[in-house]
Amino acid sequence: MAFESLSEKLQNVFKNLRSKGRLTEDDVKAALKEVKMALLEADVNFKVVKQFVKDVQERAIGQDVMNGLNPGQMVIKIVNEEMVRLMGSETTEIKLQPGKSLTVIMMAGLQGAGKTTTAAKIAGKFKQKGKKVLLTACDVYRPAAIEQLQINGQKQGVEVFAMGDNHKPVNIAKAAIEHALKNEFNIVIIDTAGRLHIDEDMMAELIEIKEHIEIHQTILVVDAMTGQDAVNVASMFDEKIGLDGVILTKLDGDTRGGAALSIRAVTGRPILYIGMGEKLSDLEQFYPDRMASRILGMGDVLTLIEKAQDQIDEEAAKSLEKKMRKNEFDFEMFLDSFTQMKRMGGLSSIMGMLPGMGLGAGKMPDIDEAEAEKNLKRTEAIILSMTPEERRNPSLMNPSRKRRIAKGAGVDIAEVNRLVKQVEQMKKMMKQMPGLMKRGKRRGGFGGFPF
Repeated sequence: MAFESLSEKLQNVFKNLRSKGRLTEDDVKAALKEVKMALLEADVNFKVVKQFVKDVQERAIGQDVMNGLNPGQMVIKIVNEEMVRLMGSETTEIKLQPGKSLTVIMMAGLQGAGKTTTAAKIAGKFKQKGKKVLLTACDVYRPAAIEQLQINGQKQGVEVFAMGDNHKPVNIAKAAIEHALKNEFNIVIIDTAGRLHIDEDMMAELIEIKEHIEIHQTILVVDAMTGQDAVNVASMFDEKIGLDGVILTKLDGDTRGGAALSIRAVTGRPILYIGMGEKLSDLEQFYPDRMASRILGMGDVLTLIEKAQDQIDEEAAKSLEKKMRKNEFDFEMFLDSFTQMKRMGGLSSIMGMLPGMGLGAGKMPDIDEAEAEKNLKRTEAIILSMTPEERRNPSLMNPSRKRRIAKGAGVDIAEVNRLVKQVEQMKKMMKQMPGLMKRGKRRGGFGGFPF
């Protein structure tokens, strides 16, 4: 996962700071030296690191911090604030033309960065907001690029304008604009051709499109896994054609994350979105404050809530609540919760957004994520090996049924027994909930605990 190593190193630095009652100037300098090394190892631009450490040090070595009640916490607060400022402070949206005017967005980037898929992801985002979007296939060189866009467009329920690979990209783009104006589209997204590296032909093609068509937003898609190369690519594209924003892809991969911390500072262009997976829904709005929070192990609860709102089936949630109120907890409820969790990106994705359970040293020491995912899959296999009647009525579980289920799921019968016991415990707990809640209200808390 991106930033894992950086997060671990930073949190170790902060752990040492918190353990000190008072901080001396030397303590701050020593800590920032480690922060500097951690950032450089994460492939953050050297000049950016140098300025970042300087800014933090100037703020940290001050009377307001040195005489504070908890100087260690104050330094962490300053690092967090400076990291947010480094990445842009404010969230930047793709700017659309006012009213019913047509907005034309041109996507640019090198081959392999995920530009075509990202174009479809953005189209899906705008469609959810009620916009009528037209994807335009202008990559006439890469084999199957047009077909890829058409398949992804179909999955997103978005129309794709294509003229094959025998026309100049600028002419395809012109025809797409005419089609969009005639058919009252709100947004046109132009998927342009990429190359393995920056060359004159690619730049000339992009410049030609911009000369003949009014492009309102030029967005660069870069692969976060290329580290500082991503920053260099962004700088060159901005210099040649001018950019309005950047989208970082593959931030869910094994990347050190330096590009996310460097692009804004080096190019002055904002990061608009981050790609967090292969699915067409795996595109997140970039929030500098939330990203800084995740890097520093403070979690990202707001993004988790938004993901839940987007992905959780409202009817299923209502049904679940109804069953819980009636004390009807069963195996089907377990299965429903797995489905909802998968939609949100799985256990690791959810844990990565919880405070103290995210990246690096932020993980809870007693939790092995990989093992937890395996356990969830085994539990799912056990439930799927039950009949619908057994799932809805846990009391049916006798030894012969358990043996059959264990065999069907390919697990030991002890695991089936464990799951049955879990469900029984959940039922008991839910039976006690109304009473606990009443007592909690009388005592000024919840469930008898004075929260």
